[in-house]
Amino acid sequence: MFLKSHCRPLLITLISLSSCFGSYTEDPFHNDFRQGHGYRPTTYHPYFRTFGVSNQGNYHNPNPANLFNYNNEIRPRLARARAPVSSKVVNVDDFGAKANGRDDSQAFKKAWKYACSSSQGAVLVVPRNKIYRLKPIDFSGPCKSALVLKIYGTIKASTDHSDYQKHGRRWLYFNNVQNLRVVGGGIINGNGRTWWEKSCKINKALPCKDAPTAVTFYECTDLKVAGLRFKNAQQMHLTFQKCVNVKAFNLFVTAPGNSPNTDGIHVTETQNISIKNCVIRTGDDCISIVSGSKHVRATGITCGPGHGISIGSLGAGNSAAYVSDVIVNKAKLSGTTNGVRIKTWQGGSGYAKNIKFQNIVMNNVSNPIIIDQNYCDQRKPCSKQDSAVQVSNVLYQNIRGTSASNVALKFDCSQTFPCRGIFLQNVALTPQEEDIAEASCSNVRLSYQGKVTPPCST
Repeated sequence: MFLKSHCRPLLITLISLSSCFGSYTEDPFHNDFRQGHGYRPTTYHPYFRTFGVSNQGNYHNPNPANLFNYNNEIRPRLARARAPVSSKVVNVDDFGAKANGRDDSQAFKKAWKYACSSSQGAVLVVPRNKIYRLKPIDFSGPCKSALVLKIYGTIKASTDHSDYQKHGRRWLYFNNVQNLRVVGGGIINGNGRTWWEKSCKINKALPCKDAPTAVTFYECTDLKVAGLRFKNAQQMHLTFQKCVNVKAFNLFVTAPGNSPNTDGIHVTETQNISIKNCVIRTGDDCISIVSGSKHVRATGITCGPGHGISIGSLGAGNSAAYVSDVIVNKAKLSGTTNGVRIKTWQGGSGYAKNIKFQNIVMNNVSNPIIIDQNYCDQRKPCSKQDSAVQVSNVLYQNIRGTSASNVALKFDCSQTFPCRGIFLQNVALTPQEEDIAEASCSNVRLSYQGKVTPPCST
């Protein structure tokens, strides 16, 4: 009787526990990772090991769908659940900005300082339907937490050249900021016409002087710039210098085709940058990638007018330059003075290597494909020098369209440092008019696959 009265509760407890454990479902994340369905390290092949196979990419992810769902959907939700702190909203108007045609620089400086000092995150707002005039400003970090700059209205540059004497070559300058997003769909107008008129490229009687870059991001990490319109920069529109982990997408960059040195997006000493879905119409390179840059991807770029998409120039003034791991994919170029270009000065050193130009359409483009190791952008002729930046491992794949120049494919490489590992696959460039498209190839080691027109004769 004693055992019966005491064992009955124990028996009921055991049955309940058995029922609970029997209905247990293993955590889906744990199950996926244990079975290999989640992320696992992948050893990527070198860029050009797969040249012989046209339908294979060099960056294969065995489970892209699971990775995307976890990194882009699940992880952000978990982060929000852990930290439901709302960001502080900061409006430049609350700090004295008037948008009445006078200078609003001090109000923007105060608003930035206040937002940057917030430990709970901040959203700095430039209201829509207003035009704010600014002198050169440094937006400096580090900030205490993540910051979002939402530009809904228009920011316009001062046209008084004396305002720039202390700031040299910059107007809006973001320095040492981490986790910054600049968005909003607004306009950044460099008011560059007065600078263009004083350029030696417009008036050859004038001395050559640099003009300010409209927007510079310097030593910024984990940066996103999206959905903005840049127009009429004093010189370059948008520069990323010494930045790491950058995403620039859905940007619209415009200036007249004859505006001097108005590069659209300039990348220097920057690593891991993705430029995506941008329309760039300027008076210089749509995108220029120069020394110290690696792991650069430009996808879905519409370019023209302008000077094309360029790597370089590199090696000016006998300098060392290093650029590697660049992919330009799905670009459309129209009416540009160059297509996809690598340009280096004589006398330089270093390298430009592991570069892919693929899935590109040209329409009435001069010099659609060009490597120029004798680049010389100065008034007096450049002296002949033996040293050169080594150009190697360059792929041109699935490129088609029309050439405005007789020479559609040009490799003008160094005698002492010939271009090596240049690979052309499925290239079809025809003349815009009734002329014959030609290839000019000097000091280059080439390989072909598929149909390539025009072909090199050597």
